[in-house]
Amino acid sequence: MRTINKINAGWAFSSEAKSVPASYPAEWTQLDLPYTWNGKDGQDGGNDYYRGTCYFAKTIKADELPEGAVRYLQFDGVNSSCEVFWNGKSITKHDGGYSTFRAKIDEVKDENLLTVAVDNTPNDRVYPQNADFTFYGGIYRDVSVIGVPEKHFDLDYYGAPGIMVTPEIKGKDAEVEVKVFINDDKDCKVKYEIIADGEVIASKTDDDDDVDFTIENVHLWDGIDDPYLYTAKATLIVDGEEVDEISTRFGCRSFKIDPEKGFILNGREYPLRGVSRHQDRPDIGNALLPEHHKEDLDLILEMGANTIRLAHYQHSQVFYDLCDEAGLVLWAEIPYISRHMPNGYDNTISQMKELISQNYNHASIFVWGLSNEITIAGADDPHLIKNHKELNELCHKMDKTRLTTIASVTMCSIDSEYVHISDVLSYNHYYGWYGGTTDMNGPWFDNFHAKYPNKPIGISEYGCEALNWHTSDPVQGDYTEEYQSYYHEELIKQIAERPYLWATHVWNMFDFAADARAEGGENGMNHKGLVTFDRKYKKDSFYAYQAWLSKKPMIHLCSKRYIDRVEDVTKVTVYSNCDEVELFANGVSVGKQTKGKYPFFYFDVKNEGETTLVAKAGDLEDSGVIRKVDTPNEAYIMKEEGQVINWFEINTPDGRFSINDTIGDILSTMSGKLAAVKIALFLKKAMSSGKKGEKGKAEVAGFDISGVKVTKSMLKGLYDMASGFTVKRVFTMIGNGKFTKEQILEVNAILNKAKKK
Repeated sequence: MRTINKINAGWAFSSEAKSVPASYPAEWTQLDLPYTWNGKDGQDGGNDYYRGTCYFAKTIKADELPEGAVRYLQFDGVNSSCEVFWNGKSITKHDGGYSTFRAKIDEVKDENLLTVAVDNTPNDRVYPQNADFTFYGGIYRDVSVIGVPEKHFDLDYYGAPGIMVTPEIKGKDAEVEVKVFINDDKDCKVKYEIIADGEVIASKTDDDDDVDFTIENVHLWDGIDDPYLYTAKATLIVDGEEVDEISTRFGCRSFKIDPEKGFILNGREYPLRGVSRHQDRPDIGNALLPEHHKEDLDLILEMGANTIRLAHYQHSQVFYDLCDEAGLVLWAEIPYISRHMPNGYDNTISQMKELISQNYNHASIFVWGLSNEITIAGADDPHLIKNHKELNELCHKMDKTRLTTIASVTMCSIDSEYVHISDVLSYNHYYGWYGGTTDMNGPWFDNFHAKYPNKPIGISEYGCEALNWHTSDPVQGDYTEEYQSYYHEELIKQIAERPYLWATHVWNMFDFAADARAEGGENGMNHKGLVTFDRKYKKDSFYAYQAWLSKKPMIHLCSKRYIDRVEDVTKVTVYSNCDEVELFANGVSVGKQTKGKYPFFYFDVKNEGETTLVAKAGDLEDSGVIRKVDTPNEAYIMKEEGQVINWFEINTPDGRFSINDTIGDILSTMSGKLAAVKIALFLKKAMSSGKKGEKGKAEVAGFDISGVKVTKSMLKGLYDMASGFTVKRVFTMIGNGKFTKEQILEVNAILNKAKKK
């Protein structure tokens, strides 16, 4: 029988070595796996984290290897390309940082040297290369050695487990096909078993590699309400002896995605409302342990979500298994993201083959994602279209049970051929954060739905950033917890009114590292999470979703970190899924409110001295404190640096424009349009007066946008977004250091001369 030994302990690491060592390099740094070399520099901002080749080495004695006539090394995740050497000989190369791959060991000595050259250097052929997250280099998941007999279940095909289970619901029963793959099936038999609750409920022994079972009165895998799992086990028999064994869990369920009713699970409407997830953590990057995955899952379930979009790559098998057990509906995708690379075609195909082959049996996966925001540089590239059509065909050829989807970007026209390639579609929209206004989101989807009523449409990303900044007057772009709460309240209302949305995924469940970013007062991070990067603090918006989605009674008093307030009467927000909420100020009832259409309660409270607030709903309560102050507490105000101007430095004459006004408002008047022309000429002159001969990147929110072609189909989407931006926010989005404070104040002075009417 096969045996598996993990070999995570006792590795040597070097970021300075230039070649494979001839013997074990004891002078290198000693460490255990999992490990990334970008745990610090990939999270501190500046977009200067190390991307290159590093070496890992380990000595393995023959008696430390598992028994077996044949042995394979298995790597669960190495980012992003690597070459594996056994006793100095190259035994495999792999491109793609998020999937499992294996290498056969041919020669074993008494003492063996395993070396892995790992490379996350920028290139034009392995995805991802341009995206809003850090590409951590390293061996950041488990490494194992598998020992098997000469004849064994296959280990050579794209990291697949060697067994495929395909259930199909037929009335009250399920027809289950079990297929195995054997390296040499001559004179072999296979014993197949279906196991439920630890008991074998069906068994067959056959010399065929493909058998069918009928499970009568099947117990359905029914989402978070009842995620029941069966087990299929296969035992390889050679000359009457059992020599190899594999098993996999599976779920029996049916589903469809209806363009009017949304997602339907086992014949019932089952609205998919949830989050996207990035997997990294402070200091350790992607090098997570099982307990980290479990903590993430528990937080997502606590929030009340029933779906996760696993962005933007293949996640750990540990997490897929947890989602199977919890009943979450998953969107799984490859990192074909942001910028189409003509030389990356083969890599998209191989990564998709790995994704499907390795994850086919997971009951939680329902859709395969072809790409994310890949049309940032335009959607009319024939090679891009061809790449997507072939990926779509590949998915359907490999898996006839699931659908395909795409996460499209706002600027991509709804009439583009690209957005109609996949079975279902979702859009990443940030109206209310990256320009536009929150109320633009719902009507945009209504327009799409009216024009293409037979195409299921969903929201693959929406969100806004929040740190520990606070205000009683939240506005777009202020990075306060209060604006994030307002934004998500408004989006929840719009989503709830549109049952045709097949799935909605908040971006993001957790803050995550994006080393190119310089926003919100903390560089190197994307702060759109409902929970902080360290998983220690649930932002108020987390509780907005919990109140909307969770069945467990809850109550949450918002803005508990916002104590010092200057206004005489302040707004206090409470989230609860209970029918009635009462708020008390220093023990005196402020009022009692009955839940309306949405689980958000708003109270006006006199702000005098120090006030203890207690929100109650039945036996539940939550409390906080507010305090009257004469001047704003500077600890609540974002510390703006570089080209960003503090509010008190901006001249805002009555009846005149300033950089605090939106582009849409400015361009709505003739005087504003004339000011815009003057500003364009001024900035052009300012940019041309800079250093010559330096070729830099044009970046917005961490994305390299140099070379992006603005097509006619993109213009409307760009205008819709830009019209909601204040001029001040545009300078923020362009990035620190592109313009000086003096230049931005000069832009403000030009606007001050333009009348609003």
